[in-house]
Order: sequence, then C-alpha cells, then structure tokens
Amino acid sequence: MKEIFSKIKKEIESKDKVREELIVNSRPIIKNSKQAIYAMHRSALKEAKKLIDIANKDLDKLRNITNKQEIGAFNAALQEYAEAVTYYYYLTEQRLVKPGEIKVDAENYLLGVCDLTGELSRKAVFSVVNEKYSEVEKIKDFVSEIYNEFLKFSFRNSELRKKSDSIKWNLKKIEEIMYDLKIRGKI
Repeated sequence: MKEIFSKIKKEIESKDKVREELIVNSRPIIKNSKQAIYAMHRSALKEAKKLIDIANKDLDKLRNITNKQEIGAFNAALQEYAEAVTYYYYLTEQRLVKPGEIKVDAENYLLGVCDLTGELSRKAVFSVVNEKYSEVEKIKDFVSEIYNEFLKFSFRNSELRKKSDSIKWNLKKIEEIMYDLKIRGKI
C-alpha cells in the first residue's frame, strides 16, 4: 500500500510543480502581450513586434512543459497573446491570422479574437480623433465579418459564450461611430 501512495504522491507533486511553473511563467507573457497592445495603440509597431516575439519565445518554453494540463494562468497567457498577435496582423497585414500560425488552440484563439474586437473598437475611436474616418469603416467591416463567423457557432454556457457576446456590443459601438460620422458628413 505504501508503494501505491508513494507513487501517487510523486505524480501529484510533479503536476503541482508544473502547475506552479506555468503560473509564474505565464505572467511575463500576459504582461508583454498587454504592453504590445498598448504599443500598437501608440503606433509603435516595432516595439510591439519585439514584445510579441518575447512572449512567443516564453510561450514556446511553457508549451514544452504543459503536458496538456488545464492551467488557468497558461490559458490566460495564450488568450492575451492571441489578442496581441491578431491585432498586430490586423494592423500590418489587414487580415486575421490563423490559430496554427501562432500555435494557439482553437478555444484560446477564439477568446483572443473576442478581445481583439474590443481593441478594434478602441482603434475606431482613435481613428475618429485622428480624423482617419475611412479606417473606421474598414474596422467595422472586419469586426462585422468576425461577428458573422461567430454566429455560426453554438457555444455552450461557457467563457467563450459570454465573451463572444462582447463582439456584438463592440460592433454596435463601431456602427454608432459610423452613424455619427455619416450624420456629420465625414464619410
């Protein structure tokens, strides 16, 4: 009996060690991804790219130790990274990067895309402030296309279900900005 419990104890301790390592090492990924997003809002794309690259290297290290364990901090890091990278690709290539290109699983990718629409909503506001009115319409079309694709899913009552609702509200905000610009004769 001692042998059975000794083996189980070692297994649990090993999983706990991996869990702690994932939690501690996910923090810099989240931080660098958030700073990259902030840099992109300031149009500092080179700085953003450096931060994204650092986050990616850190993620690669963690991917090697996860053993497919579900760790909230690691998932949060993947989501924040996906949000930063999808925003970067929107700004630099005007496209939605594929999950395989950034090595993020489908659920965390979709959660990151939900958050991307919030950043695009912010960008629409900044575009109005900077009198780049045509950019607002491009953003609206992009978010509308994302929303249309999300409508094809049937999510259960989960984090993804709740976050996907935010796309509708972000789109509505952008459409209201478009309406205001139209009324003022700016577009």
